[in-house]
Amino acid sequence: MDVIARRTGLDPADLTGFYLEDLYVGMKGVYARTITETDIVMFAGISGDTNPMHLNEEYAKATPFKGRIAHGMLSACFITTVLGTRLPGPGTIYLSQNLRFRSPVRIGETVTTTVTVKELVAEKRRAILTTTCTVAGNVVIEGEAVVMVPSRAALERSAAAD
Repeated sequence: MDVIARRTGLDPADLTGFYLEDLYVGMKGVYARTITETDIVMFAGISGDTNPMHLNEEYAKATPFKGRIAHGMLSACFITTVLGTRLPGPGTIYLSQNLRFRSPVRIGETVTTTVTVKELVAEKRRAILTTTCTVAGNVVIEGEAVVMVPSRAALERSAAAD
């Protein structure tokens, strides 16, 4: 058992995502999560964003949303879940992200996050990805991410140099 497995309890095979050479334009990764009251309260505590729009129903009823909504960045965090665990997966380095918030998300709604490979820049080990969060098929967040992806060829060159 290697050091990572001993410290984390994870199988080393679970710590490798896709290599750049494995990716192709149109490839997708997906994650879905239903937003709970606990998610919103915990996110407020971690982020420090205690805007009553998220935490106080009476306050939120008087807003254009007519009730509480989840933090936009809570739903956006699911993008990093896909990038770091599914596509490209472990070893991915997040370089940039743009986001457009289209609709609010409420407690009890399921956010489905889809990341799609849009373009590959092999010489820089970069992948450009479209990022979309939906609720019941309606887009709530859309954007684009740029990530650095591990390369099998670079890993083999590094191993050969050792």
